[in-house]
Amino acid sequence: MRRPKGLEKAEIQLHGRRGSLRQQYAKRLDYLKMNVMGLVTLIVGVVTLMTPVRWSFVIMIQSTVFGAAAAFSVPGLGGASVLVPSLFLVFFAIRLFAAYGEGPFLAALIPWRPGFFLLLLTAFGIFTAIFFPRMFQGMTQTMTVERSVSAHSFIALVPLRFSSNNITQSVYAVGGLICFIATFAFFRRDAMPSTFVKGILIVSSVDLGFALADIITHFTHTESLLSFVRTANYALLTNAEKGGLKRISGTFPEASAFADFTLVLFSIVTSLWLSGIRSTITGTFAGLLVVALILSTSATALVGLAAILPFLSLQSFLAARREPGAGRPVLIVSILASMPLAIFFVLIVMPDLAHGLHDFLDEMLFSKADSQSGRERFMWNAMAYRAFLDTNGFGAGLGSARASSFGLVLLSNVGLFGTLLFTVFVSRLLTADGRFPYPSRETAAIVRSAKAGLVTVLVSAIASGTVYDIGLMFYILAGGIAAFGVKAQHTEAKSGLSLRIAGELR
Repeated sequence: MRRPKGLEKAEIQLHGRRGSLRQQYAKRLDYLKMNVMGLVTLIVGVVTLMTPVRWSFVIMIQSTVFGAAAAFSVPGLGGASVLVPSLFLVFFAIRLFAAYGEGPFLAALIPWRPGFFLLLLTAFGIFTAIFFPRMFQGMTQTMTVERSVSAHSFIALVPLRFSSNNITQSVYAVGGLICFIATFAFFRRDAMPSTFVKGILIVSSVDLGFALADIITHFTHTESLLSFVRTANYALLTNAEKGGLKRISGTFPEASAFADFTLVLFSIVTSLWLSGIRSTITGTFAGLLVVALILSTSATALVGLAAILPFLSLQSFLAARREPGAGRPVLIVSILASMPLAIFFVLIVMPDLAHGLHDFLDEMLFSKADSQSGRERFMWNAMAYRAFLDTNGFGAGLGSARASSFGLVLLSNVGLFGTLLFTVFVSRLLTADGRFPYPSRETAAIVRSAKAGLVTVLVSAIASGTVYDIGLMFYILAGGIAAFGVKAQHTEAKSGLSLRIAGELR
């Protein structure tokens, strides 16, 4: 029997509607593309909500090592990747808020404390991200990231306009503020300073483990085994070699990013070793981390080491002057005095090695400015400075411009006012303990190590930072420094009050 034409037409329309609904449903499901690391992070985060608070901090600081692992991507923002640390930060903040309430969180933002200036900077940054790209639209050109859902992002020179980068960098800025507040609350309450040491040693071991795995998988042609930690929508340069050596990238998108993160760990661990905190373990890790930095063949690593080693030496000398036994000045002087002799010995006994080392350093450092990468980054800085001038010092808006130095990133994005706020925030952190002694030698040593890590982040960012977001490790260190500074102030106040009461009783 032949079916009526009207019924066939109705069935075709029904099938068409079903197909359209399926496509709409698929698009909604596709709005957030979850990766394996994202699923693992969700499971760990939920479990963390039911575990001791200290576990959440240890996991939070460990998550920062996954610099190329996307928890999920957002096609609605051009395929922007939300990294594992950013996702776990939500669970970290919820766990601490459930344990401590809003009191310690709000205490981080009390006027004239470091967190107050970070709050002002974040609020101003969001304001610039919303209004400045529209206010100055087309008035200047900026280097910015052009994202594609189906391919990796790329950098292009475009006229100033509002883009998804303004949204993503604003989200990262808010995440940094939340990380600072949550870490402040954690160390402000009943957390022991030793928890910080444990977290740093664990993340150092994870970083070194993946560095070793990166080398092994490269030479055995099994790089796919590490694909689960390389899921971000970035241009991944993980198979590069230089001078016959594998450029270590570990869990990061490239060798320079690995060097930036590992250099921070090296500074913290070395500072702890110089202060005599778990000398055997911290000394071993410091040695392994410096070997990993050298083998990474990153110019960032060598420049960073040259900049941070004198700082660590000076920090140890000053600590020994204030508190005998808190530093290792004799050892530092011996090492510095023996280095010229060791270099002279190598030049005389092994001239071939010295020649090869000269060629290696020339390729990494001395010829860097003449390379294509060096010329590109010089252009980034030039365009960032031009954007700063074209906007009359106001900046193009948070996330609008990319540079190759964090100083120019600040000037081109948030202008003079935002740069001033950031400078005050950092200076308040580095001078937080100028007047008040810490309750224990271990606490003082941990604060020194956190400051060393903070300075290292800034040194690396000034040398090669490209965006406003400089990583959650920076805000973890900043929150710890601020919290211990407030603790020292309160301890000194209680001590002074006790002395006055005792004097009155007499």
